[in-house]
Amino acid sequence: MAKKQGRRRHVPHRTCVACRTVRPKRELIRIVRTPEGEVAVDERGKRSGRGAYLCPQQVCWERALKRRILDRALKRSLDEETIAVLRAYAEGLPERIEPAEGVQAAKEEANG
Repeated sequence: MAKKQGRRRHVPHRTCVACRTVRPKRELIRIVRTPEGEVAVDERGKRSGRGAYLCPQQVCWERALKRRILDRALKRSLDEETIAVLRAYAEGLPERIEPAEGVQAAKEEANG
C-alpha cells in the first residue's frame, strides 16, 4: 500500500522588529503587551495581547530597546523596570546567530 502524501503543513512566518529578517514564527521570541498593559516575554507565543517578535540574539534585543522599536511595535512607552527585565532576558541569548539560518531552513522545508 502506497503512503498517502498529504498537504504540506503551513509554517507561519514573522518579521523581527529590529533587523526585519523574516523567520518561521517558532524561531523568534514574542514580546507581548497584555490587555492589562503588562509587557512580558511570551515564550510560548500564546498569550493574548499585542505582540512583537525579536530574533533570539542579543544584537536585535539591544537595537530594539535602544532605538525604542519595541515601544512603537507595542504601542506603549516602556518604563525603565520593563526595559531592565527585557535586557536581563537578552543576556541569556547568544550574541549573534547566522542571519540566513531561519530563512534557509524555511526555504528547505518549503521545497521538501
